Amino acid sequence: MSDENKPDPNAEAADDWASALAAQTAASQPAPAAPASAAAKVFQPLSGEPAEVAKTDIDMILDIPVQMTAELGRTRITIKNLLQLAQGSVVELDGLAGEPMDVLINGYLIAQGEVVVVNDKFGIRLTDIITPSERIHKLNR
Repeated sequence: MSDENKPDPNAEAADDWASALAAQTAASQPAPAAPASAAAKVFQPLSGEPAEVAKTDIDMILDIPVQMTAELGRTRITIKNLLQLAQGSVVELDGLAGEPMDVLINGYLIAQGEVVVVNDKFGIRLTDIITPSERIHKLNR
């Protein structure tokens, strides 16, 4: 039996590589451009000053609700002690009197402040606002 009748395995591999390369080249070719009228309808030109555009962008998120928490301190108690609490009970927290309280937005520390009383209502006077870089640094810990 002669070797002339056997298929060459290198030729088959070369054909596979050639077809894969042709498919990749066809996929990387830019798609035909859409008609200009369709693009003009989808992408409206920006108008106004950049500050105006930024203001309209921020206006879109102003009504999104967030949860704000003012945290005076924390403690751990057993269920037994929790069930014994009644009106007038005192729960000791780990925060000290006069110590800044934490202000959290959606669970993230954004500021520290102190408790104030205005017209018989409690409030918070912000004394230190956490910068974005400090927040990122705390997330990486």
